[in-house]
Amino acid sequence: MLRYLPFLLILALWIYAFIDCLNTPENQVRGLPKLAWVFIILLFGEVLIGPVAWLVAGRPRREHAGGGAPWPRGGRGPDRKWVAPDDNPEFLRSLKDGNKNDEALLKDWEADLRRREEELRRKENGSSDGEGNNPPAKG
Repeated sequence: MLRYLPFLLILALWIYAFIDCLNTPENQVRGLPKLAWVFIILLFGEVLIGPVAWLVAGRPRREHAGGGAPWPRGGRGPDRKWVAPDDNPEFLRSLKDGNKNDEALLKDWEADLRRREEELRRKENGSSDGEGNNPPAKG
């Protein structure tokens, strides 16, 4: 089984590079036209030259966390920046809505608890007077 591992890794890299090349918009491909990269990946995939060349020289560069100009997305939709939860107004709004629901639920629980406590007090007062329906506890 272990002897097939290199073949499977080469095949996985080959497939990854091919699909990545097909999914990359034409205006983001570097160096050569997209069709040329597809042929290079397919023809030289067995010896890893095609996929490695695509990953090094043809694939668009990703934006680094340190900043820099963002790479144009080529019509894939608006660029979205990640926002910390405490800076995201939608997240904070959802917390406030959740708190309102939690407060209502807590008030219902408190009312139910008070009602049950009152029933227990009545039963204790009734059983101490001999009016309770419960048999005395054995002990």
